[in-house]
Amino acid sequence: MANLVVGIIDPFHPKILEMIASGIPDDWSLSIAADQSAEEKARALGRADIAFVMAAPMPASLLREAPKLRFIQKLGAGVDRIDLDFCAAHDITVARLQAGNSIPVAEHTLLLMLAACRRLPYLDRQTRAGGWDKEAARGNSRQIHGRTVGIVGFGAIGKAVARLLSGFGAELLYYDPLRADLGVERELGVAYASLDEITARADILSLHLPLTRDTAKLFDAARIASLKPGAILINCARGGLVDEKALHEALVEGRVYAAGLDAFEAEPPVGNPLLTLDQTVVTPHVAGGTVDNFAPVLARAIGNARRFLHGQNLPEEDLVPLPPRTAA
Repeated sequence: MANLVVGIIDPFHPKILEMIASGIPDDWSLSIAADQSAEEKARALGRADIAFVMAAPMPASLLREAPKLRFIQKLGAGVDRIDLDFCAAHDITVARLQAGNSIPVAEHTLLLMLAACRRLPYLDRQTRAGGWDKEAARGNSRQIHGRTVGIVGFGAIGKAVARLLSGFGAELLYYDPLRADLGVERELGVAYASLDEITARADILSLHLPLTRDTAKLFDAARIASLKPGAILINCARGGLVDEKALHEALVEGRVYAAGLDAFEAEPPVGNPLLTLDQTVVTPHVAGGTVDNFAPVLARAIGNARRFLHGQNLPEEDLVPLPPRTAA
């Protein structure tokens, strides 16, 4: 399709925008939001035939401003920020990149595990300020070796986390609504357990589930209270999986030792009390974002867009099933 316009509404780094501009076909053009105002996003999407979106929300109020839009390619896996009901009602196809960012997210998960075990941000601040209390650090630091790590959600990211942990000498448990093949369990050295068992046994619990109606607040106050005393919670998935008020209370009371959080229920988490605690390690929802990983992500996105434009089937794992169509 000549003169096709790709809408971009995420505030991408200039390097990423340059990669997109140089990577798309010569007869495609970009319509880029100059800022994050609703008006500018609507302007950018208003010209677009397709959209590439990373993390920017796409509610119905924005999609209504894009009458030409027929295809949305999520540059990742989670589509909870796209109004799928609107897409179904207006014949907008939605695709994801299943497992597209599994390696960087898994590496970031391991980073947060280690940083939370050692309370790295706190030690960094104290050392820069002239502190040198090595014994205080020794009395509070943890290690992964010899511990039980629970992986909740065992898709591509959960499996990648298990691979990275295979050399750490930890017992690895996992839970997923769909149990993996026994061969995969043996290969990765993991054992299947129920969610309740993992919650009770894990010294480190790592979340890798999508945010859906069924998983929202899965780790509510009751489940957080049932965590093994002194557990560490890692969330590189979606903030809506966790009751943040209950987690804050558990951290303050010492029932949860530490938390490594890359995702929050409200983003950015301005005023969130979790940010005030020395027991937390926090990052701005960047687990999947590395410049090294973007080239293959972009190539897959362009490939899916080409398939859509030529009436070809998208990879089954990338096609997002839409809700039953309702009246517009």
